[in-house]
Amino acid sequence: MTTGELSTEQETIASLYARLDLERAAAKAELAAALLDPHERRWHREVAVRTLSDQVSRLTVADQGLCFGRTDHADGHRTYIGRVGLLDPADDYRPLLTDWRAPIARPFYTATGAHPEGLVRRRHFRTRGRCLESFHDDELRFDGTTLLAALNAPRSDTMRDIVATIQAEQDEVIRLDHRGVLVIEGGPGTGKTAVALHRVAYLLYTQRDRLSRQGVLVVGPNPGFVDYIGDVLPSLGETDVVFATPGELFPGVRTTREDTPELQGLKGGRSAVALVREAVADRQELPDEPLPVELEDVTVFVDAAVAAVARDRARTCGLRHNEARQVFRDALADVLVAPALTLIGEDWPELAVDVRRELAGSADLTGVVDALWPALTARTLLADLYEGRCFALGYPELHREDGRGWTVSDVPLLDEAAELLGTSGEAERVAERDRALEVEYARGVLEVIDTDEAMHEDELRAVDLVDAEWLADRHEAPDHRTLAERAAGDREWTYGHVVVDEAQELSEMDWRVLMRRSPNRSMTIVGDLAQRQADAGARSWEALLAPYVRTRWVYRRLTVNYRTPAAIMRYAAPALAEVDPAAELPTSVRRGEPPVEMLVDDLAVVSRLVAGPGTFAVISVDGPLTPRASKGLEFDTVVVVEPERMTAAERYVALTRATRHLVVVRRT
Repeated sequence: MTTGELSTEQETIASLYARLDLERAAAKAELAAALLDPHERRWHREVAVRTLSDQVSRLTVADQGLCFGRTDHADGHRTYIGRVGLLDPADDYRPLLTDWRAPIARPFYTATGAHPEGLVRRRHFRTRGRCLESFHDDELRFDGTTLLAALNAPRSDTMRDIVATIQAEQDEVIRLDHRGVLVIEGGPGTGKTAVALHRVAYLLYTQRDRLSRQGVLVVGPNPGFVDYIGDVLPSLGETDVVFATPGELFPGVRTTREDTPELQGLKGGRSAVALVREAVADRQELPDEPLPVELEDVTVFVDAAVAAVARDRARTCGLRHNEARQVFRDALADVLVAPALTLIGEDWPELAVDVRRELAGSADLTGVVDALWPALTARTLLADLYEGRCFALGYPELHREDGRGWTVSDVPLLDEAAELLGTSGEAERVAERDRALEVEYARGVLEVIDTDEAMHEDELRAVDLVDAEWLADRHEAPDHRTLAERAAGDREWTYGHVVVDEAQELSEMDWRVLMRRSPNRSMTIVGDLAQRQADAGARSWEALLAPYVRTRWVYRRLTVNYRTPAAIMRYAAPALAEVDPAAELPTSVRRGEPPVEMLVDDLAVVSRLVAGPGTFAVISVDGPLTPRASKGLEFDTVVVVEPERMTAAERYVALTRATRHLVVVRRT
């Protein structure tokens, strides 16, 4: 990228934003005129207003990264791709910006090195607000020499130059016509991640109606990896794709803290479902001492027997914990009517109805329900469990002082708890109350308009044009959040497609979270069982998937290593043999230089041992870059410190991160 090129592209983007501003201003003016015109029939007016409102909203959303790409075609013409289409009325309505949904935009998402679809180059723009900061290109025509040159070139900090590696084997997987689960397995450097993300781009275009409504979830093993792949998807992914790590799959929680392997095993196994169920049941209590409920004439008591009847009814009603609170309360009231009548000394139907009504509104009974069947959130439930209730349930190993110091292994337990608890109903009640207030306010506005002294008798009244509910809707603040922002904040959001990278590391409980987010089971799963480091991770794709999709999944294996030179792969072979004696190394397309082994007195000098172009990393069990944190990443030069201290799987991962030079350092 040259300074001149960047300047030219910046001018182009600025002109596109100027055109967007003109179109949005015109749409707003039309909307204002439609709202004020009293002569349109009501239904014509409403249709016009809604159509114009949608247009203004669409143009406003387009402001968030208006133009995100350019395609250079073999015949010499260029096409700029963006969130909306913009025309130049001064030049016979020549297209300035092409809507990504248009057929001419298709190659931006579907072209690969093996099938360039008439393109010679694809350009991706990186913007901040309205400013173009940089761009990078995918060259789409390679012969053997230029391909190897691209593979040998220094790596960038983010995963960009991957189109060159999309050759026939990978291209077949990208375009595979399968609506269920696709498992892509391959050793280091085979381009699993590149293939998966290009497949998402392909699906975003070929299945755009479905995916633009539901979005795509991409799960990576750690934050560094998520940052690394962030530039790969064409920029449409900035709004329709949610990138997350396993520690970010529960809204409001972002954590990278790890439990001990023992706790990871306890929390990650399917038996953790029973653990969470026990924690919920533990909060559906019976009183140690009778609890008083004062009525107007008598005081009745909720003892263990009364509470047990109500608890049994609530537990068998088919509702989740929070939703069953009202059933529990109603059952308590039903059971307490008889003892209340006995204490009063009367027993006639009208009195029973009065007592039942008094119990329904009793503050004391509310307190009893809060004590015996409390409204709970997932966070409260687990925090209380970890801070003390774990002892009574027989899980003392779960105890910790800060119950809300969440770990990655806690996230699926939080999700499981939320599934069992349900909502408390408070949010719905607040929304209903606010809605009623908005409608009442709108009704008052209409009354003021209709009684205005300036109105003539022969003019239409406001109520002839709009009603209070419609007017209240128009005053609601439009939600300009992107699809990705809305999806990431909604635990019950379901995605059109889910991508899971380094999938072998996820536990059974992690998969329960992901399957809830993918009810249609449209998924791309990427991994390598030989690189599994987590004890709670997958050991068999079939065992993992069978409970969810039975046989509705296909398997593809990538066998060509585009990243790691053959010399480095041979050096890593003994570690792979320890992990899986039957596993075969992928075939490397480059020979590369043999790894260098060094002895040093002071490990602090390691980072100064190698200098050169490209990226550089030091991997050791003590960090800052551990074998686990390096998963999925690649660097030009890698220094592996004391690999003997690593497990075989960790060693195999660490030794296969280098694309050019590998240095193995040991202490003297």
